[in-house]
Amino acid sequence: EFLLMVLFLMGLHSTFFGPLKFSILPQHLGERELIGGNALIEAGTFLAILIGTIAGGVLVSIPQVGPAYVSIALLLISILGLVSSCYIPQAKAVDPELKVQWNPITPTWSVLKQTRKSRPVFLSMLGISWFWFFGASLLSLFPSYCKDVLHTDESVVTLFLACFSIGIGIGSMLCDKFSRRSIELGLVPLGSIGISVFGFDLFLSGQAQLLKANLGASEFLQSAQGIHIVLDLILLSIFSGFFIVPLYALMQERSEPSHRSRIIAGNNIMNAMFMVTSAGMVVGLLKAGFSIPQIFLTLSILNAVVAVYIYTLLPEFLLRFLMWILTNLIYRLKVEGEENIPDRGAALLVCNHVSFVDWLIISSAIHRPVRFVMHYSFAQNVLGQRLMKRAKVIRIASAKENPEILNSAFEQVAFELKDQELVCLFPEGQITRDGHLSPFKPGVEKMIQQTPVPVIPMALNGLWGSFFSRKDGSAMSKTPRRIWFRVSLVIGQPIPAEKVTAAQVQTAVSGLLQASALK
Repeated sequence: EFLLMVLFLMGLHSTFFGPLKFSILPQHLGERELIGGNALIEAGTFLAILIGTIAGGVLVSIPQVGPAYVSIALLLISILGLVSSCYIPQAKAVDPELKVQWNPITPTWSVLKQTRKSRPVFLSMLGISWFWFFGASLLSLFPSYCKDVLHTDESVVTLFLACFSIGIGIGSMLCDKFSRRSIELGLVPLGSIGISVFGFDLFLSGQAQLLKANLGASEFLQSAQGIHIVLDLILLSIFSGFFIVPLYALMQERSEPSHRSRIIAGNNIMNAMFMVTSAGMVVGLLKAGFSIPQIFLTLSILNAVVAVYIYTLLPEFLLRFLMWILTNLIYRLKVEGEENIPDRGAALLVCNHVSFVDWLIISSAIHRPVRFVMHYSFAQNVLGQRLMKRAKVIRIASAKENPEILNSAFEQVAFELKDQELVCLFPEGQITRDGHLSPFKPGVEKMIQQTPVPVIPMALNGLWGSFFSRKDGSAMSKTPRRIWFRVSLVIGQPIPAEKVTAAQVQTAVSGLLQASALK
């Protein structure tokens, strides 16, 4: 009874600690540090679980004094945690009037209702909870999988736990590198694809029994099947890190500061509910006659279904995924002068127009959302309409083509700038047909006259001659000659609104193009 009470109190402690450790991050870290902070927490959490599991098993196995050593270790770790907490920087209470309610049902229901007010936040919580559903199912199956399917000893269970924990740590840290220190939602679909692919491969690789029974970890790793299974687990967990870290950062960044702790508490409630459900599902499938590899297959299929559901409701994930693929696998994007983009406040970005994917390249390079002004003809097909709608693109046309669209575009630009957003314009009015800079239209002057904001010149280099440019014929009609060649976006110093003219902005963009071409 005493042990159960201690376990209950530890769970109660975690109920307070979990929301606090995540909600405090945005108070101490900037937006560009949020991914790195979450990556360190996720990596540290799973590595601590791994070390604790191994250390606990080693200590408790010591004859006669094992339980005493475990108790001493727990006490020392608790003291170390208390001392470490004293060095956490102080954070002001964002809602000092909030009172603790002793009735657990009413605040729990209130928290769950609060989480649904923001769709991106709620869907992020749904994705995080699904990860814990998937992960809890895997971890609960490892002992039976090793004993009844692979016929190995307990050391292989520890090996699997190590692979899972270390893989998530690696994936979490890689998130910071691949996202260029911003919240890169494009990694979330990449993570879900990897989870399903390697979960399916785990189903394929883990069906055949090993030739020799009761293998230890070292002997298991000497077999081809053992190496295959271990690689599946490591890669699956690496992609799990890609999946979960951006979701935590998105949940923190888009939650109201006054409700952030409660939102994260609601996330923990959902996580617990999903983990309990996962245990029930695993038991039900086993009773229904499913083998453990077949449960791996079921989880992989369910993961794909959940991913499609989330990305259908919030296409921002897929749009960012497209941008990430474009700038990391098709091209190698290098950004210079990113510090010239303000963290807050309005600005009009102007850039040369080289290809049909310029806006995707720029969106990927800039850490803030950008509203693009683009010719209405880009939305003539169904795919273009969906992409432009989701990206909040502002349609524009010439006065001869459609004066109503033109006037509406200027009104929308003024609205977005007054709302402190970034707006990007391609002042040439068309994609270049010869690779050179065309004269800038006077529309940039009119926009600044209506809403005076700084103008930031930018230059795209390296896209001329690509599959999406008009070199040697129509764009996207030629066979791609090569991929992963270097593309650069150079961002210049802001031009004050009172000094903006079309000629001056063109000169600034031209200067950036020439400077980047010489490097």
